[in-house]
Amino acid sequence: MNRNVLSRRGVAGVALAAVAAIALAGCAKDEPSATPTTGAASGISTLSGELKGSGASFPDAYYQEIITELKTEAKNLKITYNPIGSTAGKKEFGSGLVDFAGTDSTVKDTDGVAAGSFYYIPTVAAPITVSYNLKGVTKLQLTPATLAKIFQRDIKVWNAPEIVADNPGVTLPATAISVAHRSDGSGTTNNFTKYLVAAAKDTWKLASGDTVNWPTDTLGGAKNSGVAQLIKQTDGTIGYVDMSDAKSSGLSFAAIKNKDGKFVAASLEGATAALAGATLKDDLTYDPLNAAGADSYPITAPTFILVKQKYDSPDKAKLVKELVKYILTDGSALAKDVNFSVLPDQIKTKALAQLDKVS
Repeated sequence: MNRNVLSRRGVAGVALAAVAAIALAGCAKDEPSATPTTGAASGISTLSGELKGSGASFPDAYYQEIITELKTEAKNLKITYNPIGSTAGKKEFGSGLVDFAGTDSTVKDTDGVAAGSFYYIPTVAAPITVSYNLKGVTKLQLTPATLAKIFQRDIKVWNAPEIVADNPGVTLPATAISVAHRSDGSGTTNNFTKYLVAAAKDTWKLASGDTVNWPTDTLGGAKNSGVAQLIKQTDGTIGYVDMSDAKSSGLSFAAIKNKDGKFVAASLEGATAALAGATLKDDLTYDPLNAAGADSYPITAPTFILVKQKYDSPDKAKLVKELVKYILTDGSALAKDVNFSVLPDQIKTKALAQLDKVS
């Protein structure tokens, strides 16, 4: 964890205590905000017991911040979250091995989670960066079609005509391109490839999913951190990584041409702009990828927590509900510190209403 996050934790803790009594109704505003709305007032400090979660590595930095903060807020509550990837997390949740699961992709029949047995609770969102390591190049722009060609290995050198055309005035070396991707089933992969399907549909040939059939001469890394490490250790490498891991690894990332024709670098501001126009489905899933708007970062991904509709124990149901409520409200004050965007209030309000259905 970086020093700035550590230094802000004390401030965040004071802020949480100061606003604990604010009513939940106060969160219904038109613009997204990290202002805490409930938490200690809901009795989380009095909770005791154990909760286990697993799944997506994409939101792991945020969930670990939440867990660390709750060690001081609720000393008798033990929470663990294992970032094993969206696919594995969904399977563990479906098998009853964990109380909740993190996922950046929706549930499929093959995921082992029974339809109608769970709710999606959206929590935060963040950019998926296109990170790269290329000596002497500190600024890089890529169109969706060029990005697709790079990742499916139609382009194999950095001074290829397509990359040169995207980067007027930039001197690009003849270095070979190495492509890094997730080796495990991943919602980050799902969202990255869904973006390419949407934005480069006439170019991208590898479809989308938690796993795809990458060319054999590409590199696979476990979790977002594994892909970040592959990029960092080899000149000429490019890959897709959540912004939290990309920043903590000191990676450079490209500006991507968005739907409005503007090259936009990954940022929380760009992610927030993408979220503004997102359409929420009845099950509370939504898709901010390739969003319209001059300021929108086009590879902005959502993430969700899966909770059971009905738990075997009333005590377990209460613990899960209070944890997720904290993630959506008081805990959101920590999101920016680890490079995540807070949900717009219209999504947050519906997420809290969905959570209230858990029994």
